Amino acid sequence: MEPKVNYILVGTFVAILGAAVLIGVLWMGKMDYRGAYDRYEAYMRESVAGLSVDSTVRYRGVDVGRVKSIALNPNNPEEVLLSLDIVRGTPIKTDTIAVLETQGLTGLATINLKGGSRDAPSLQAQEGQAYPVIKTGPSLFSRLDDAVSRLLSEESLAQLLVDLDAAAKGAAKVLDDDNRTMLKRTIKDLSDVAQTIAAHKPQIEQSLNGSARSADNLVKMSASLNAEVPTLLDGIKKSVAALGTAADELARTSKTVGALVNEARPELQEFTQRTLPEVGLLVTELRQLTGTLSRVARDLEREPNSLVFGRKAPSRGPGE
Repeated sequence: MEPKVNYILVGTFVAILGAAVLIGVLWMGKMDYRGAYDRYEAYMRESVAGLSVDSTVRYRGVDVGRVKSIALNPNNPEEVLLSLDIVRGTPIKTDTIAVLETQGLTGLATINLKGGSRDAPSLQAQEGQAYPVIKTGPSLFSRLDDAVSRLLSEESLAQLLVDLDAAAKGAAKVLDDDNRTMLKRTIKDLSDVAQTIAAHKPQIEQSLNGSARSADNLVKMSASLNAEVPTLLDGIKKSVAALGTAADELARTSKTVGALVNEARPELQEFTQRTLPEVGLLVTELRQLTGTLSRVARDLEREPNSLVFGRKAPSRGPGE
């Protein structure tokens, strides 16, 4: 006996399950593990080759969203309209710039958001805009293409040729015959110097070794001095202390001598005023007495008997 099947219940269950799956897919399209997305728009004036729907949007290298759609701007065919879904809460400021970046050699492109100062206001949709519009900047390849285009333009190429011609003429003037001769001579002198150094290599090595030994000796002497300096400083301190003590003693002695001189000053004045003149007269008389005794001694030396018989009368000369 076959069981009865309620097809109405089965159909209802399948319908509810399908609706739940559909709702889940739609919800996952709007949400992820980080939360809801906010829609922004950006207008690129360069080729977006390599960029596709669901390409990554990065803010300073951090994944913050994805590219929702790519289309030409219906109002300006020179621009590409990008719709960006960015995680809600990402600090998109009025000075934030969207730049197209190519990933290595794969050619895949991403949108990188740069700028965004802390004090700048948050980006909001302006009047007539469905979503806030992020400013865009040229990519690296776009800047290189512009630079090459300007360089290869007719005016820039002509100026480049003129500059190259001037540089060639300047190089020709610098490398004239005289300068070439001097350059050869300089090279030869350098070669001679190198040969001389090579020839005296043993002496140079000996000098370097001697300098190294001198440096070692200097280090050792410095270490010895460092070890002896404390003892020397102690000796100097003791000598200074002894000199200070001697100076104090000398000062006290000077005070004592000064006091003695002050006490003996009246006697010294009396000695100077009275005794010194008398001493001077005594010295004068002694000098006269000494002269007299010297004459008597000379006379006695010539005539010893004159002391008994007296001095002889001087003999008379002829005709006296």
